Amino acid sequence: MHGMFGSLSNLGLIARALSENYTVISVDLRNHGESPHSKEMDYSCMANDIIELMDTLNLGMATLIGHSMGGKVGMQVALNHPKRVHKLIVADIAPVEYKPDRHGGVLEGLTALTETRPTSRKSADQLLATYVHEASVRAFLLKNLIRSKDGKFDLRLYMDGIVANYDNTLTLAPTGSPFLGPTLFIKGADSAYIQDKHRSEILRLFPNVQLKIIANTGHWLHAEKPETFNKIVGNFLR
Repeated sequence: MHGMFGSLSNLGLIARALSENYTVISVDLRNHGESPHSKEMDYSCMANDIIELMDTLNLGMATLIGHSMGGKVGMQVALNHPKRVHKLIVADIAPVEYKPDRHGGVLEGLTALTETRPTSRKSADQLLATYVHEASVRAFLLKNLIRSKDGKFDLRLYMDGIVANYDNTLTLAPTGSPFLGPTLFIKGADSAYIQDKHRSEILRLFPNVQLKIIANTGHWLHAEKPETFNKIVGNFLR
């Protein structure tokens, strides 16, 4: 399960690696990718989306892998429905509330794209650059562009739903009784999303936990060092 502003393709490298030995189901979370749009967007309802998908596919139990926001969704599934989760893997996010930071202008930039509906990818990048200075971040965000029938570009993201819930629900911590199943947290060494001060809450909610750290990586650890990330995940699943 991908992070905010992403899609199922973000975890394509680990999905392809795991598909050699496992059945892999990649998911667009609500208001992302090709999944339905909704004004309701919190971790409980997104967890229910995953359970509904599992029910549709007749999956009694599954191992969940989630990065960032997708990691919080995975945690919420495990906390709400522990009998449905075989193992849980969380990439670079902690079960804590984060201070809203508006993602460094990302929300404003994507909202501007939604309202402006640019006619080319170049003009979309130029508009987004006034809000987001890092070219690599813009390239990631612009993967959400899709050309509409009138020739203009829209976003696959449902920004109304994301913006409406960003401050009040999407920054919150998952809640529930502890999940006792095998759990793996993987941290990018240079990322601040998992910190020493989060250790007690991780252990409280996920007492059967392992923590692995990948050196010289940030929040996008699975993309920065895919071979190392895939090896850690593979070893945990055996």
